[in-house]
Amino acid sequence: MAVDTAVNNGSPSHEKVSLFKLTWPIFLELFLFMLMGTVDTFMISSVSDDAVSGVGAANQIIQVAILVLSVVGNGAAIVISQYLGSRKPLEAAEVTASSIALSLGLGVLLSLIFLVFGGTLLSVLNIQGEILTYGRVYISIVGGFIFFQALINALAATIRTHGFTKQTMLLSLLMNILHVIGNYVLIFGHFGFPALGVEGAAISTVLSRLICLFLFFLLMYRIMEVRIKWTSYFSLNKTYVMKILKIGIPSAFESITYQACQLIFTLYITYLGAEALAARQYALNISSYIYLFSMAVAMGTSIIVGHLVGARLPQEAYKRVFQSVKWALLATVVIDALAIIFRIPLFSLFTDNENIILMGAQVMLLSFFLETGRTTNLIIINSLRASGDAKFPVYMGLISMVCMSLPLAYVLAIQLQLGLAGVWLANAADEWLRAIIMYFRWRSRAWEKHGLVEHDPPEGEAAPAIVR
Repeated sequence: MAVDTAVNNGSPSHEKVSLFKLTWPIFLELFLFMLMGTVDTFMISSVSDDAVSGVGAANQIIQVAILVLSVVGNGAAIVISQYLGSRKPLEAAEVTASSIALSLGLGVLLSLIFLVFGGTLLSVLNIQGEILTYGRVYISIVGGFIFFQALINALAATIRTHGFTKQTMLLSLLMNILHVIGNYVLIFGHFGFPALGVEGAAISTVLSRLICLFLFFLLMYRIMEVRIKWTSYFSLNKTYVMKILKIGIPSAFESITYQACQLIFTLYITYLGAEALAARQYALNISSYIYLFSMAVAMGTSIIVGHLVGARLPQEAYKRVFQSVKWALLATVVIDALAIIFRIPLFSLFTDNENIILMGAQVMLLSFFLETGRTTNLIIINSLRASGDAKFPVYMGLISMVCMSLPLAYVLAIQLQLGLAGVWLANAADEWLRAIIMYFRWRSRAWEKHGLVEHDPPEGEAAPAIVR
């Protein structure tokens, strides 16, 4: 494996970084990412509610593809964090090169699938009429270039794991600014460009990703302690690939299972009508902001846990996770209360259809039960993965999501005619069941035996500088 040994002395791996300093840029980055989706929804809603539904259905399928890509990105981030914690930057660089090459190959394969079968995938979800037309346009463009996002995911995960969360946040800000400008120009037809509607939103998404992909590569080469040679991307190290997949496959499978269940929920909702489908899409946009802080804390905590496990400090990792859960739950309750209070005005931002607003506002009342369980899950499951214990959440997810939430949602939403509320209740039941199981898994400390790095540094070595 060929690498340059030039060391970046400005790396934050030589500084002590608290959870707050690590997490707030991740929070802003996630906020900006979600803002991109909301801006799309808001601007596309000016075309029609059918356009929103079509783009929403397409994005759900695209999200499954992004989760498939996370097999590499998430697995590599955890392996890299443990090597950095063990003070092995050369091995961390080799893992990075392997993850980028794997991400590109997998991304190109998924792009081809979307180009050939995108419309068919939408039809399987019972998407019809104008909604199908809009969805097909969006999925062929955004899905056809999904390999851009594959590379961005791999690069961003590596950069964050090195502690440079602020820099990835700034690049996400730039991507959002470019995307909003592109939407304004291409959706509505300004500055001499044609008004392309949904097609314009899709083109804007692809172009903003392409520009930022180039900048992510530049950033990675500035911050890495051991810089990767271009030839290294063509020689995969079997040992590191297997470690990436050992964590990445179970991690992605659990997330894919969740998204597959969400797709089946979408299928249920299509039988409730176009208004219910639109209401769900708007509700999902609002809900994403409620658990945003928890997701940021989960990502920041997982980086620290990976470093601590690599540095052989399991007791510090054990305490850190429960501290994170406590603060994230407090923030979730406050944010959710505000969303419930202002639920009618929030839905009115997207549509003036009273039926859609009322349906959406109704399910927001149930969000307290859903989001508190989700918060606990996000933090503990990500920490289990970071410790190397990636398979247990998969097994529990299959039991809870597939065997419990799917049939429960059908009974509540269709047979008992609770509609969207039935789907929300089934989701909440799943999140709480898994939250309780994950809590006891972390307390059992069974995760301590799943480390990924061979420890050759001497005993008593200090904690990695990324954590405090």
